[in-house]
Parts: sequence; C-alpha cells; structure tokens
Amino acid sequence: MTNRRERWERHTQLPLIALSVLFAVAYAVPVLAPRAPGWVLQGAAWAEWAVWAVFALDYATRLVLAERRWEFVRRSPLDLASVLLPLVQPLRLLRLVSTLLLAGQRVRMASQVRLTTYVAGVVLGLLVFGSLAILEIERSSPHASIRTLGDALWWSFTTMTTVGYGDLTPTTGLGRLLAVALMLSGIALLGVVTANIAAWFVARFEAEDRLDHLNHRAIQDLTAEVRELRRELAELSRQAEPGGEPAGRVPSA
Repeated sequence: MTNRRERWERHTQLPLIALSVLFAVAYAVPVLAPRAPGWVLQGAAWAEWAVWAVFALDYATRLVLAERRWEFVRRSPLDLASVLLPLVQPLRLLRLVSTLLLAGQRVRMASQVRLTTYVAGVVLGLLVFGSLAILEIERSSPHASIRTLGDALWWSFTTMTTVGYGDLTPTTGLGRLLAVALMLSGIALLGVVTANIAAWFVARFEAEDRLDHLNHRAIQDLTAEVRELRRELAELSRQAEPGGEPAGRVPSA
C-alpha cells in the first residue's frame, strides 16, 4: 500500500521536471545574452530562485509526509545537500548544481523512465549545462581560450568523453574544478552504459539457456510419452493375436 509521501512524489513528478526545464532556460538566458535588457536578466534570476524554492518546498513536504523522517533524511543526503547548497553561497553555479541534483533524484523515481533514457538525458544535460557554466566562468578571464558557445560545447564533449585534446582548456580554478566534475561524471556514465549493455547480454544468454533447458526437458518428456505409447501399442498388439489373453486376466492352466 502506497503511503502519502509516495503519492505526493508520483503526482508532483511531472510538474517538477517541467520546472527543471524552466530553470534550464532561465539559467541559459544571462549566459547566452548577457547584454539583454535588465528586466529580462532580473526575471531569469528570479525564475532560478523560484524553481529552487519549489524544489526546497517539495523536499520539506516529503520530509513531513515521511513515516520515518530521520530515515528519509539519512537515505536522501543529496536532496538535503542540494536544498542547502545555494544558501551557503548564492552563486548561480551552485543553484545550477543543486537543481540538477534535485531534478535527477525525482526523474530516477519514475518507474516508466528506463535506464538508457535516463542516462541519455543526463549526458545531454551535463553537456549543455557544463558548456553554459564553463562559458560563464571562463569568458571573463583575460587568458581564456573558451569564449564562444561552440568552444564551450566542444570542450564539454571532449572532457566528458575523457578525450581531452588540449586545444581548449580552462584557466580559472573554478573552471578546472568544473572540468574535474565533468570528467568524473563522464567516467561514471560510461560505466553505467557498459554495465547496462553487459547486463543485457547476460540476460539474453540466461534466457537462451532457460529456453534450451525447457526444450531439452520437453523433448525428454515427449520421448518418455512416445515410449509409453509404444509399450501400450505392443501390449494391445499382443492381446489381439490369436491365443492372446485379455489384459489383467491370468491364463488358465
């Protein structure tokens, strides 16, 4: 029987995913259009904080509805860290990280979302947000080599795949920290994809083994039935011969 927290999570899942998309747009606007009118930039900033506030309210609601609150907190450390992270230092990058973590936690609760779809979404999200973040961090540095969105996308792709051509490199400490996070994320996602493919092959082999076993057992059962039928036919043929005795009767002396 589902409890109140699970029902809340099921009903709020799609709205929170939609808010994550809204946050993505609000985060991208100041990065891609830094010279936009002030009201546009201010509206994007308010939208970022509003989405984070909704996620924080969602966490508080789930905590109140949880039957064992301490166990809920203990099992959801990323959720709590993501809610508290923007309060430590109100940087846009911290709000980006926290909202991505919170959105990822809710998406993983969706039973209808398969692993491959989730991994593909995470890869795309890391690629896009990593590019926006590195562009925002690096383009103000006097020695930066990443100054356009195209450069940022190329750098994020080569970093996530751990290729690292070295033609574009971050020059700031925060940019290098972001590079480390992207490299670790790429390695982790590659491991998930590899494990998923291996599990698929193992499942296929096991299914084929089970099918072979069932076919072998069916053949054995069929062979036994054929032998039994042959024995019965032989008995009936013996009884039909002249002088044969009906089954179950003892020949007279």
